[in-house]
Amino acid sequence: MSEANKTRLLVVDDEQSIRRLCMTIGTTLGYVCAEAESAEAALARVESDAPDLILTDLKLPTMSGVELLKQSKQLLPHTEVAIMTGHGSIESAVDAMKLGAYDYIEKPFRVEKMRLLLQRMAEKVRLVTENEFLRERVTTEENLDGMIGTSANIQDVLRMISRLKDTRTPVLISGESGTGKELAARAIHFRGSMAQTPFVAVDCGSLVPTLMESELFGYEKGAFTGATKTKAGLFQAANGGTIFLDEIGELPLEMQAKLLRVLQEKEVRPVGSNSNVSVDVRVIAATNRDLEAAYRAGTFRKDLYFRLNVVTVHLPPLRERRSDIPVLVHHFLDRYAKGSQIQVTAGAMKSFLHYDWPGNIRELENCIARAVTLGDGKTIDVIDLPPAIRSEQSDSAISASPESGSLSTTALAEMERMTILRVFEQANGDKALAGKMLGISRATLYRKLKRYNIHSRPGSLGGVLDPQEPAH
Repeated sequence: MSEANKTRLLVVDDEQSIRRLCMTIGTTLGYVCAEAESAEAALARVESDAPDLILTDLKLPTMSGVELLKQSKQLLPHTEVAIMTGHGSIESAVDAMKLGAYDYIEKPFRVEKMRLLLQRMAEKVRLVTENEFLRERVTTEENLDGMIGTSANIQDVLRMISRLKDTRTPVLISGESGTGKELAARAIHFRGSMAQTPFVAVDCGSLVPTLMESELFGYEKGAFTGATKTKAGLFQAANGGTIFLDEIGELPLEMQAKLLRVLQEKEVRPVGSNSNVSVDVRVIAATNRDLEAAYRAGTFRKDLYFRLNVVTVHLPPLRERRSDIPVLVHHFLDRYAKGSQIQVTAGAMKSFLHYDWPGNIRELENCIARAVTLGDGKTIDVIDLPPAIRSEQSDSAISASPESGSLSTTALAEMERMTILRVFEQANGDKALAGKMLGISRATLYRKLKRYNIHSRPGSLGGVLDPQEPAH
């Protein structure tokens, strides 16, 4: 499991020995651990690190553990908080549980008892996250093309999105062009508590250098030729919500310095103005470049990199999640040929699986749209695919890759069957939920169930299809 997907534990106590003991226990459980010696320091970490678990002493130097509990729950409703207390303060600890604490533990405590407490807390967080993760994939109104599939790496991305949606933590999304970086940013925004606030997307690579500052921060009337009226910038337009800075690595160094000041001071100065304007925005940045290499080379500011890189979400290229290709193909078929009975031949599907997709999800979508438009409306075969994909298939027949070159028609069918089975396991046999998770229509789902003889009831996967199920 990558560090980004590990359970994050924050230990708050003014005694260093207690903090270190609790962190050692957390580390042995595989958690990412952090510490704070006061409630104020803990709240700063809550905003930046978004811990899953908080273990806090009841009595802290200035602000109490109960007050920390209240404020933490406001910032991160799904974070679980446990209270450490002395024998004489149990009544206060019980009161804290009424305010939302998960449990309390008396000092001095046995290591095994603390270990069990942390495991129970982490399990609750996991279950809540899993349930929301499945529910959101159905209820979200945002279009998440490409963010469907059962491969482990795309599932990790979706779980990470579920964890970040209610935080104001800066997020850096990395990935090749066409992998869906803006889709991930929109999912973080629109699936969470900020869904009703503004979402402003900025393509940093397309901004005209001479107009960058006025576009981002606004300008006053008369600030330059053509400025006939005062105009708010994109940061002001995103006030209270999220600003998505796509291809952040394209910003020139001078603009990076000004952006850093905005992030630190939380205010902008419009061009031609002598006063600053306060802005409260969550920043999500994206890049297809290696920003760490860029700052080492001096083309990207190191301080801005660390300011943005609090949490990183990496979107895998399509060639690293080939098992999702059949699901994505049918998803896009349902979009561009809704209600049709178009079939994809084994040869065409093998071509999809052999091809490396340098343009990723976007290229696959365009390929399906082209095949539907130029095809006969009944099947999509190799001849309906772009020349680059057809030639890739020919080359691979001579020198097949270990990952996909030996896929037979039977193997392709088995891959699709196992994908549907895994999704039904996750959805507990719910056909509507499974269809949404797979990104295919109900009619397409029923055809697949019938074809692979899959029983859709939970606990009976791989059995015979219920004769009462409607045939499509």
